[in-house]
Amino acid sequence: MKGRMRAAGILLSVLSLGAYWLSAGQMKQPASHYKVLPPASQGNLTVFPVVSDISSDTGNLMTLEEGIRSGQVTVTEAGGTTGLVRPRPSPDGLWPERLFPSPWIQGRVNELALINKSDRPLILLAGEIVTGGKQDRVVGKDRIIPAHSDPVALGVFCVEPHRWTAMSAEFRPLQFSMAQPSVRSRAMADQNQQEVWDEVAKSRSAFAAAAPASEAQTMQSTSSYAGAFGSNALKRQIDSIAGPIEQSYEKLLGQLRAQHAVGAVVAVNNEITWADVFASSSLLERYWPKLIRSYAAEAITPHYSPAITRIPPTRDNAQDFLDILHARRENIETEPGVYRNTEIVGSDFDAFILTVLLPNTGFNVHIAKMKR
Repeated sequence: MKGRMRAAGILLSVLSLGAYWLSAGQMKQPASHYKVLPPASQGNLTVFPVVSDISSDTGNLMTLEEGIRSGQVTVTEAGGTTGLVRPRPSPDGLWPERLFPSPWIQGRVNELALINKSDRPLILLAGEIVTGGKQDRVVGKDRIIPAHSDPVALGVFCVEPHRWTAMSAEFRPLQFSMAQPSVRSRAMADQNQQEVWDEVAKSRSAFAAAAPASEAQTMQSTSSYAGAFGSNALKRQIDSIAGPIEQSYEKLLGQLRAQHAVGAVVAVNNEITWADVFASSSLLERYWPKLIRSYAAEAITPHYSPAITRIPPTRDNAQDFLDILHARRENIETEPGVYRNTEIVGSDFDAFILTVLLPNTGFNVHIAKMKR
């Protein structure tokens, strides 16, 4: 609990592009209620908090980690002989332990099966890591799953090449872990399994190179991205970067809560590369432990060479990255009455806006922007 409270303070970064909406070819104008604050830095990682004077009610939304740990959300391999068939409750009204009692082990690399048995809608974020089944996966896109859903085909990407052996019938979330931005971008924008694997390989090599020799060999011997994240060596590396940033913002936690922190603009090696924005401070708090560590993991990877000297980004630079959304093209995917996911393709960036369309909602719940 103490760690979570500390991480909540970390929620230092926040930005809410949410109120914007853009038509192809138009320039979005900055909204006065979103303000970038001075950054916190550690090593080559810089995080700009963003605050907002508006907030939406996200209390009814359940995260994937909350749903799986409570037993209300089940994720399994897809492709069994029964297909996506909702299991019938037993005579006593209870759900069976498994979503699919049939051969779940057949599976498909880029698809899992998910069912939400709870009374609350479920929010999924691209990059969330689930472990188990025949391969570890990351969620491929943001989406909303309504309460008491039928089984849903969940698009995912494998982050554990070379394994196709059943470990468990159900998947579990990797605590405090989300794929780093470079891996998330390959899943979200490129939608390319090979490119996801390539980024995973680069990251694992970088993690191993920075680890003590006694642990590097173990990290190099596995193809598991989740396994690398779970290693003590990487945890120490990530904490050495994320920890000081969290501590520096603890003293500002009261101020940030009062100003409604909702997201973060992130720079690695003085280059602004990513932003995450939520509809409320409370939703950011629930994701922050994962996000700050994913940003720290990005700071360890090789594609940001310390040899490249750049001028440190300013608050104005971060504000511009947040505000400017000039679209060359838009792609919209929607499930009427549930959610809309809008991809905005710009000249040098991709942005994704997840809008919840359930009754009494209609707001942008999460925005991710990445430099291409």
